[in-house]
Amino acid sequence: MQLNLINWFLSLSRIVKRLIMLSIDVLLIVAILIGAFSMRLDEWFWPQGDLLYLIFFAPLIATPIFIKFGLYRAIVRYIGFKALWTIVQAVSLYALVWGVVVLLSGVEGIPRSVILINWILAMLLIGGSRIVGRWYFSEEKSRTDNTSSKRKNVLVYGAGSAGIQLATALSYSQELRPIAFIDDEPSLSNHHISGMKVHSSSELERLIVPMKIREVLLAIPSISRMQRNEIINRLEPYPVLVRSVPGVSELAQGKLKIDDLNVVGINDLLGRDPVPPNQNYIKSNIANKVVMITGAGGSIGSELCRQIIQLQPKKIVLFEQSEFSLYAIDQELIGMKLNIDVVPILGSILNTPLVERVCRKFCIQTIYHAAAYKHVPMIELNNFSGVDNNIFGTLSCAEAASSANVETFVLISTDKAVRPTNTMGATKRFAEMILQALSQRYSGKDNATNFSMVRFGNVLDSSGSVIPLFKKQIKNGGPVTVTDPEIIRYFMTIPEAAQLVIQAGAMSKGGDVFLLDMGDPVKILDLAKKMIHLSGLEVKDSDNPNGDIEILFTGLRPGEKLYEELLIGDKALKTEHKLILRSKEEMLPWSELEIILDKLKIAVDKQNFEDVREFLVETVHGYKPDSSINDLMHGEN
Repeated sequence: MQLNLINWFLSLSRIVKRLIMLSIDVLLIVAILIGAFSMRLDEWFWPQGDLLYLIFFAPLIATPIFIKFGLYRAIVRYIGFKALWTIVQAVSLYALVWGVVVLLSGVEGIPRSVILINWILAMLLIGGSRIVGRWYFSEEKSRTDNTSSKRKNVLVYGAGSAGIQLATALSYSQELRPIAFIDDEPSLSNHHISGMKVHSSSELERLIVPMKIREVLLAIPSISRMQRNEIINRLEPYPVLVRSVPGVSELAQGKLKIDDLNVVGINDLLGRDPVPPNQNYIKSNIANKVVMITGAGGSIGSELCRQIIQLQPKKIVLFEQSEFSLYAIDQELIGMKLNIDVVPILGSILNTPLVERVCRKFCIQTIYHAAAYKHVPMIELNNFSGVDNNIFGTLSCAEAASSANVETFVLISTDKAVRPTNTMGATKRFAEMILQALSQRYSGKDNATNFSMVRFGNVLDSSGSVIPLFKKQIKNGGPVTVTDPEIIRYFMTIPEAAQLVIQAGAMSKGGDVFLLDMGDPVKILDLAKKMIHLSGLEVKDSDNPNGDIEILFTGLRPGEKLYEELLIGDKALKTEHKLILRSKEEMLPWSELEIILDKLKIAVDKQNFEDVREFLVETVHGYKPDSSINDLMHGEN
């Protein structure tokens, strides 16, 4: 019956609801005045004569004032402190006007203190009726939600302004139910804020399990990545989904929705804050220049495009062999509406005449060469394609750039080029050696292209990274596949890697090999476990047979190493940027390398697997290929 009455009231139109509220206020105003006289005279009082008219005239004074102050526009269920202050102002003005009318009326027998009592009672009852209404409807709505839907219990990590505003917003949510605050500030511990108790992080275990907490919401938007990493490590053992809150300004402006809470991803576990870019370096090869990105539709290439176009180039040329990828990044850049010419070129980097024609036609000044085949097992089984694209594609672009007098050419390389055990790594190191040799060959000549290369490890969420694979496997219910329990990798976010590539290229003096500081290595097994836990699930193993996601070890893939390196020589030199190092490494002069390239080209054209493998082993220092793997096109069926 009670629930039906509430649903009936909530289903009424706004006009009807306002009329009901206005009628209640009219009755309250009359009752308050009668009560004020009764309290003052210490007996039940019923007005007579002119006094009766003054009392029943009061609603005619109050109603226009209340309407003007918007008391009937507020939704009772969501009324807040600002609305209560408005009620105080409206009631005070009404009480003052009525008091003046009483004094000017000359009606005898009215105690002056009644005016004050009327003001106090009106504030308590007019304001109190709305608070009771908010509580009543909110509680009933909450009970209804609890029975009709499964709201998730959540903890709000952070009892500051962002956390309080988040808890307030979630109190109206039909999806999440805030249970308590977590905050490590000692002065807040065991206190109550917005009706919720504040606990320290040491109490997580006794909160998460007994209270059936499903999510933890990080409401500390101003903390550093390292501090965020520490918090996430505390939460990592528990099967809860961790999400973070946008900035306080967005909360304050009422822009927060449940969908705006960001799921905490592996990006937050790197434990290192991004280093602000050096503005001189980040703009020097781009601002007001014509820039071309090869492989513009790939993970790194597309992020380079996004960052480069923000740096105000004169024109940006996108070179890509995948029509779909080219279309996607072209439309994305055009959609930014930055009034910068975007030129999409569909073609292969192996087409040297095309690359050179593009460089000359558009007067290219800077090239970022990100086009490459990079999936290790795929290239291990398709050696000829990997060599053709990564080695001769780089040679094609480099020669075209040199012929067209391009000012700067930056190769995107990889840590797998260091003492490689796979074809992909060997081809990338060979590509580096091509640029080193060309840089030495043209050194000192007028308008010579400045060649350099930037070497770094894995980037999060790139097409070749384990992250998208793990996400897909977790979404499908597992198992999550890890090659070896001891395998480790260096990781960096795609935006940070692209930003550092741009800066490193500007530091080049010619033929430089730059290394990006990737921070501490990440154990892939730990990464898999954290991703499972951060998804709100448990690892299924012998210790926890009732878990959700199993981790399977599949063994190292062809050409894969347990760990990767960035440096071939003994040491790297520091640069002006703390995350960029410079390495001077061994190389072959162009006169020798050109002969090897000619022979390698013949071997690729003839599909001679043994010769291709032999030339790579002889040329690339430390290359130790997996002898059990052959190209798919090689050998007998």
